[in-house]
Amino acid sequence: MLRNKKIILGVCGGIAAYKAVELLRLLTKAGAEVHVIMTRAAEEFIAPLTFQTLSSNPVHTGLFDLIAEMEIGHISLADRADLFIVAPATANVIGKIAAGIADDMLTTTVMATKAPVLFAPAMNVNMYSNPIYKDNEQKLRRLGYLFESPVSGTLACGWEGEGKLAAPEAIFEGAVAALAEKDLAGLTVMITAGPTREEIDPVRYISNHSSGKMGYALARAARSRGAQVILVSGPTALSEPEGVTLIRVTSAIEMQSEVMAHVAACDVVIKAAAVADYRPLIRNSTKIKKNAHSVTIELVKNPDILAGLGAMDYRLKPRPFLVGFAAETDALAENAAKKLNEKKLDMIVANDVTQSDAGFNVDTNRALLFFRDGSSSDCGLMSKDKLAGTILDHVVARLVK
Repeated sequence: MLRNKKIILGVCGGIAAYKAVELLRLLTKAGAEVHVIMTRAAEEFIAPLTFQTLSSNPVHTGLFDLIAEMEIGHISLADRADLFIVAPATANVIGKIAAGIADDMLTTTVMATKAPVLFAPAMNVNMYSNPIYKDNEQKLRRLGYLFESPVSGTLACGWEGEGKLAAPEAIFEGAVAALAEKDLAGLTVMITAGPTREEIDPVRYISNHSSGKMGYALARAARSRGAQVILVSGPTALSEPEGVTLIRVTSAIEMQSEVMAHVAACDVVIKAAAVADYRPLIRNSTKIKKNAHSVTIELVKNPDILAGLGAMDYRLKPRPFLVGFAAETDALAENAAKKLNEKKLDMIVANDVTQSDAGFNVDTNRALLFFRDGSSSDCGLMSKDKLAGTILDHVVARLVK
């Protein structure tokens, strides 16, 4: 998404300026060409040489910096930008831009650019809650400027509350969303992710190896493409994706309940969760002691949520586009095609979980995609984020037919 994109990173004066270094690293790692503009106050917190070294580009600080002969610095940067990020963005800079004041390199370049501008504010909690600041932010939002809201936490000044700069990863996701084509705008996409846990007693459960990474990547990608995203997630250690409605569940029964409660509002349902096939018939109310040499636990089948969606009566509303996943250890294509037909899916994503670079608990995947019309696509090895985009490309292509 960001490869070969030209991004201007504006850094304002604040203790959170050091986090802009990590943001710069994420942007360059994704293939973006980054040019950094620093305010004079930002130079009090971090040296321009740091940004210059990591970006491999000169750092711009003065209003009359010349990029090349016959070029005016702020105009040239403004014209070449695909995206402008200001992180950290201080109350001072946000206030100046809201008032149309352009008196330094950063504010003049923001005022001159036609690229999307993403602010990531960071300031004292009392400054952030000040009505003057709130009015300035709302004005910029109405004008189309984007914001990655700060989070709550312990601030450098000693106060506790909102105003802490969003994590660099969250700002990075905001950058991806700002540049993504909004081909899912107006649609609601529900995604299930992670494992389910089926309790045996208060301290033990049956589960599987799913980390939730694929489902969360799909949620981020769908959100960046303009969709309203409902993420129904089993237990994971992953951070909550920005801008999605996250519904946390534990068991298969809970996941089924939430999916069925929201499906009527959805245009697309992607079942990426690895739901436990069985659960204990009886859940012990107290811990089972390990005195016996063996314990027998009777299991019963969990509901097949995906099959239930495929079999629903959709006469009152067109059925959502249904996407399933097939984690297999053998006969990948045959098992996936069978599941596609039996569960009345529009598309299925199949992967061989015996491979070390695909399936559970890794950041990459190898997938075969099968479609209702009999066609298929081999995605090969790619990151789960890239695979999420590829899956959505196929969904969009079939939605518009």
